[in-house]
Amino acid sequence: MNAQQLSKRLAKVGEFVPNQARLADIGSDHAYLPVRLMLANKISYAVCGEVVKGPYESAVHQVTLQGLADKITVRLADGLFAIEPSDNIDTITICGMGGTLIKQILLEGKEQITGEELLVLQPNVGEATLRKYLVANGYTIISEEILEENKKIYEIIVAKKLSQPTSLNEAQYLFGPHLMQAKTPIFIKKWQRELKQRQKVLQQLQKATTKHMEKMTELEAEIKLIEEVLV
Repeated sequence: MNAQQLSKRLAKVGEFVPNQARLADIGSDHAYLPVRLMLANKISYAVCGEVVKGPYESAVHQVTLQGLADKITVRLADGLFAIEPSDNIDTITICGMGGTLIKQILLEGKEQITGEELLVLQPNVGEATLRKYLVANGYTIISEEILEENKKIYEIIVAKKLSQPTSLNEAQYLFGPHLMQAKTPIFIKKWQRELKQRQKVLQQLQKATTKHMEKMTELEAEIKLIEEVLV
């Protein structure tokens, strides 16, 4: 992967970024996403935020290499603290980390943003945790995508604060309100795999001498939800 040829996952994230957006890419790594979008004239300005010095330097190098230093600002900062009011950011992308970490980034940096920004989030795990945070904080999940790349399945969650906030049920938090409606072959594949994993863990807990009743109850509830959605 490079700035000319994004991974399938990042290319799909880029499709959700509005035309001429002012983008903040948090945890930008090599800055591949904002650089590619800028080269395609899809965004008008970008901030790349990196908390680790090595990836920060890689992002600076990539932006300089492509001659985009006047249009893409790279900052060494923790999460949303890379964003400054003068940036006038309207879209935020956070990709390639756990849902719990993305939630933490949004929570700790909530004073750094207006709350009106479009969020395009790609958690590797913990999608339900992230959805619960978003809904609890007034966001509506307006779109979702599920895709497979290199034998890994990824979900993309797009959220925005609307005038009428929505609520979700447990199944929608777990599967995604849009994904569970579409039920694509990749969605089915993921949840068939997840069902087997949960059944295996439940069997192991049932055989254990110490009974973890709370965990077992949680697993049984999730297994029931998965079986229902796969029908």
